[in-house]
Amino acid sequence: MTEKLFYENAYLKTMTAQVLACEPAENGFWVKLDRTAFYPEGGGQPGDTGTLNGVRVLDTQEREDEILHLCESALEVGAQVQGTIDWARRFTFMQQHSGEHILSGLINAAFGYHNVGFHMGADSVTVDVSGLMTAEQAAQIERKANELVWQNVAVREMYPSEEQLQTIDFRSKKELHGWVRLVEIPGADLCACCGMHVAHTGEIGMIKILSVQKFHEGVRLEMLCGEKAYDYVNLHVAQNRKVGALVSAPADGTAEHVQRLLEEKAALQYRLTGLQNEWIRMLAQQAAAQELPVAFTQDLDSEGVRKLCTAMMEHTQGVCAAFTGSNEAGYQYAVARLQPEEVKQMNAALSGRGGGKPGFAQGSLKASEAIIRAWFEAREKERKI
Repeated sequence: MTEKLFYENAYLKTMTAQVLACEPAENGFWVKLDRTAFYPEGGGQPGDTGTLNGVRVLDTQEREDEILHLCESALEVGAQVQGTIDWARRFTFMQQHSGEHILSGLINAAFGYHNVGFHMGADSVTVDVSGLMTAEQAAQIERKANELVWQNVAVREMYPSEEQLQTIDFRSKKELHGWVRLVEIPGADLCACCGMHVAHTGEIGMIKILSVQKFHEGVRLEMLCGEKAYDYVNLHVAQNRKVGALVSAPADGTAEHVQRLLEEKAALQYRLTGLQNEWIRMLAQQAAAQELPVAFTQDLDSEGVRKLCTAMMEHTQGVCAAFTGSNEAGYQYAVARLQPEEVKQMNAALSGRGGGKPGFAQGSLKASEAIIRAWFEAREKERKI
C-alpha cells in the first residue's frame, strides 16, 4: 500500500521515495513508489503531473490502494527518486475543488438539491445539480459563496470512526462505511471527499458561475475559481472595453447600445429587402421584354438571383435565365424552363455545376457574359430551326 503523503500535507510540493516497481504502459511506464505526494485521479479531480528524477510524470492513478505514476521513461527498481509536483496545476485544481464544495453546500442548504456530477475540465468546471435553478438564484448563491471566500475561514478535514459517522449529517453521493474522510467548510459544507483542498477559503480567490443550463432533471453549472476565474473576468472586461470603444458606449451600457444597433440593422434590412424586391421586379420586366430574356447583375446573392429568375417567369413563357457575378469571378445562375439534359449541356459548355428540379435549376458558371449569351443565342437558333 502506497503511503499517501498528500493527505498528511496537501501543500507538499517535493518528496523522496523508493521505486518499488516499473512496468511498461501503452504510452510510457507505470511506476509504483513506497510513498508519494502525487494525488491520483479521483472524486472528479485529475491526477497530478510533475517529475520523478527529472522524468516527466504524465498522470497519476490509484489501483487497489497502490498509486501508479505514468512516466515518460523507465525508472530503476530500488532507486531513490526525487519527486516534484506541477504545483501551479495542482493548486488550480485545489481552488476549483474547494470552490465547488462551497457552491454545492450552499445550494444543498438553500434548495435541498444534490450534486450529482462534477468534472474539472481544461477550460472550466461543471457541476450537475439535481433540481432546477434560475440564473438569478445561481447569482445569489455565487454572492454568498464569495462572501465566504472573503471571510477566509479554515477548511478542515475529519476522519470519524464508524460510530461517529452515523451521528454526523454530511453530503455524500452514496452510503459510506469504514474509512471516510470528511471535508468541512464552516458555514457552507460538510462533505465526504477524497480530493485536495485549500487550507483557507481566501486562497480560492474568486468563485464565478459562467452559465446555468438545463440538464436532465436539474441544471448544469459551469464555474471557475481562483486564477482561472481572474483570467476569465479580465478577458471579458477587455472584450467589453473593445466593444464599448467600437459602439461609443460606456462599459456598463454596451448591451443596451448593441441591442439598439441590432434593432436599427433589422429595420434597415427590412427596408433594403423591400427595395431589392422592387428592383428585382423592374429588372425582370426589362429582361423579359428582350428578345433573349437573359439578365446579368453584380449585386445579388444566390437567393436574389433565384428571385430574379422567378420574377422573369411571370413575364415570359419561354426559357429565361438570371446571372449575378462578374467575368473574372464567375457567375451564379438560376435558369427556368430548360430541360434537365439542357442544363447538363450548359454546365458542360460553360464550365458550370449545379442542377435542380425539372424546369428550374441553380448553380455557378466559369464563363464570361459574352460566352454565356452566345450559348443561349445558339440554343434559341437551334430551337427555331
